[in-house]
Amino acid sequence: MDRPVIVLGVIGSDCHAVGNKILEAVFTEKGFEVVNLGVMVSPDEFIDAALETGARAILVSSLYGHGEIDCAGFRERCVERGLGDIVLYVGGNLVIGKHDASEVETLYRSMGFDRVFGPDADLDQVAELLRGDLETAVVVGAE
Repeated sequence: MDRPVIVLGVIGSDCHAVGNKILEAVFTEKGFEVVNLGVMVSPDEFIDAALETGARAILVSSLYGHGEIDCAGFRERCVERGLGDIVLYVGGNLVIGKHDASEVETLYRSMGFDRVFGPDADLDQVAELLRGDLETAVVVGAE
């Protein structure tokens, strides 16, 4: 697989920009073509960018704890727009308060995200997982 296109950004009213730049640098270094939407990105902006660029994955970041609200219905929006099979990752400080990581993962997986990462995720491992998930994912329109 050559340089798969991925879309990333920080969802909702979250303006935490430093981590977003780190994600862009790591995934670019790992051989992905990164479309970085920056901060304060709506779900529809992620989806629009994925449609416009032919992205195979959307990586949603949130650090201010309101990701649960901002990500509600994200997969459903993807399905409505023809991106039902796109790989969806979410990571960061995704809920307010202290919660067991497995609870947070269960919540986001029930929302349709393929993988869920905490704020201390190993980005080399995340990139490896993403490459593997893209290799096994169904390519929309492929025969």
